Amino acid sequence: MRKSTSRWLSGLVVAGAVMASIATAAAEPIKIAIANFGEHPQLNASIAGFKKALAENGFVEGKDVVYTESNTSFDASLVPQMIAKLQSDHPKLMYTITTPVSQIAKKALAGSGIPIVFSAVTDPVAAKLVPSWDAGDEGITGASDLQDIAAILTFTKKLLPNAKRIGVPYNPGEANDAALIEKVKAAAPAAGFELVPVGVDNVNDIQQRIASLAGKADVIYTPASNLLQPAITAVAAAARQAQIPIVNSDDAAVRSGVVPASFAVNYEQVGENAGRIAAKILKGGDPKTIAPSRPAYEDHAPLINKTVLKAFGADVPASLADCNCFTK
Repeated sequence: MRKSTSRWLSGLVVAGAVMASIATAAAEPIKIAIANFGEHPQLNASIAGFKKALAENGFVEGKDVVYTESNTSFDASLVPQMIAKLQSDHPKLMYTITTPVSQIAKKALAGSGIPIVFSAVTDPVAAKLVPSWDAGDEGITGASDLQDIAAILTFTKKLLPNAKRIGVPYNPGEANDAALIEKVKAAAPAAGFELVPVGVDNVNDIQQRIASLAGKADVIYTPASNLLQPAITAVAAAARQAQIPIVNSDDAAVRSGVVPASFAVNYEQVGENAGRIAAKILKGGDPKTIAPSRPAYEDHAPLINKTVLKAFGADVPASLADCNCFTK
């Protein structure tokens, strides 16, 4: 065989190997990092919804995408370490859940080329994740869990028509909570309520702070707070002792018999909203041009536990007798 022919054949072999290598690399699933704050039914539901929406948009888990999930058990001091570890795996995109995690991730990943899609963030504008509700920021956008405050107050008034003062515990140090208080303050008068806010910045203070609402509030609304929801059993125990019914932002606590009622956003739907945004980005979209989403009214639903409501000193009014929103 001539040397030129041999070189030609060798070249074909090398080229074939290169093409095979490229094909193999192209077939490798896209890496997506999931940075969660902690294990919680709402936050876990947002992950399930995220994966579901991506699968529906052509990114099937195990085939087209692989996920690396991590959480800090709600320890904010560990978030930077979690983000750094997830970043070291060079994901194509990072999904961040809750405001504290998203804020830290935005700073940590700035200029890295790894886009961020957030969820379970009540007000991404107040949290300075995006400049407005009309656009994302450089490398980041996502899905809000912003509840329809007017709808919540309307339901609360139907449930407790004689209630005039609504107590709202919140964590002053969390942007989500502080933003929500301002929204309740603006909407309360039209719904016939006087707002009674109470700051809680430590789980050890819950019993004392909720007890302080005795004689000052006729009903309590507990927001989707990263401090309060994991400790909702303690909140409910103190409220029950004070005989102040609770309307919660999470229906899981109603189903488990902890609180009497909820008017809640479906967090799987929040995750789906985030997943659809992630799919756009993975297909070449620029996060900066994608506006953050927020739940529609129909993404909310009321739920009432009659037995627990009675234990908190109230009964279901006739106006809600046929609401088809009861659990045992």
